Amino acid sequence: MRLVSLIAATFLASPLAAQTAFPCNWQARADNIVEPWEDNIATFANGAVRVALLDTIEPAAAAYYLLVLHPPLDEMAGRSCTTVGLDDGLGYAGMFFSELDASYDPATGLTLQIPAVIYLPEQSFQNAVLLSIAINQSTGDVTVSQELAE
Repeated sequence: MRLVSLIAATFLASPLAAQTAFPCNWQARADNIVEPWEDNIATFANGAVRVALLDTIEPAAAAYYLLVLHPPLDEMAGRSCTTVGLDDGLGYAGMFFSELDASYDPATGLTLQIPAVIYLPEQSFQNAVLLSIAINQSTGDVTVSQELAE
């Protein structure tokens, strides 16, 4: 039991916990949206929030990201653009967009949940995770957390 606890603590203290949301960059190109688009794009909050699955092709073991377009609007009425990945250069090994789920709580905002797979070659670690993405439409804050599957 101690070994299991030690392993879990090691992974939770490692880059495994580094999932993040960051301003759109090279990952958010239109040609990275997984086709067919109608199966890999969804809207929420009466169309104010749009989410798309991205595949950057490389690195092959971590090529999947989520693109999130959301309020608040900028001075030209454009939505904020946020990308969700492990970090700026690493996505997920897989994301199951067909299982994307959404809920709304006035206290926390819109929360999206999507199953994903992480792969960390340096740690020889691969596992399923459930990503939770909270979108505060008033402030534009996007926060991401992940829970390891058993």
